[in-house]
Amino acid sequence: MLALQQALRSCELSLVEALFDPLPDVVFFVKDRDGRYLSVNQTLVRRSALRSKQALLGRTPREVFPGAMGEAFARQDHAVIASGAAMPRQLELHLYADGGAGWCLTHKLPLCDAGAVLGVAGISRDLGLPDQGHPVYAQIAELAAHIRAHYDQAVNLGELARRAGLSLDRVERLFQRIFHLSPREMLLQARLDEARRLLLEAPGLSVAAVAASCGYSDHSAFARQFKATTGMTPSQYRALQRGVAPGA
Repeated sequence: MLALQQALRSCELSLVEALFDPLPDVVFFVKDRDGRYLSVNQTLVRRSALRSKQALLGRTPREVFPGAMGEAFARQDHAVIASGAAMPRQLELHLYADGGAGWCLTHKLPLCDAGAVLGVAGISRDLGLPDQGHPVYAQIAELAAHIRAHYDQAVNLGELARRAGLSLDRVERLFQRIFHLSPREMLLQARLDEARRLLLEAPGLSVAAVAASCGYSDHSAFARQFKATTGMTPSQYRALQRGVAPGA
């Protein structure tokens, strides 16, 4: 931890924290190569249910967020540190201790000094409301509605763009600007929102049947995507929401 603190000294982390502290929809953090928090903003403190930054610093995600979410954060950190590669735009569903849930986009970068990876820094930004004031909002909202309504099908984005009289590249750019998501990320979000509903409201439905209902022909691919996004398997999610210990 000391080596990373020395390497970051010139970055004035306190100033970076001060920039992120007023943003209630953005989590900011820096961790050492063992995953221990070195720097956080106030939003992360609030979501951890701890009382102060000092109470959080020096702890790992597993200690701060017990259960699947902490495990998922730790796995991500390990992958970034082990590979030395960034993890850009990971669409995630964060499940909080109070039962709430929220979609966000997470970005993580390795922190390097003289070629050695010393830690990881990142942000998680909540997905906000769409920009309804954009000049082509209605046109793009129609495409978004089609994606959400047909989440169980293979959506041909090129055909949708053609029908809207737009190039695929322009559709991609407008989706990012208006919804803060790519069309494919929106499709994933719609599929997993429906999967969560079915896992909770249809306890007799198998995971394979849930996968098929949400547009996945391969239930193992669905399970991998679900875990990558929520930090837990579909079965673990179902057990958690029912108040049953996973595996019980």
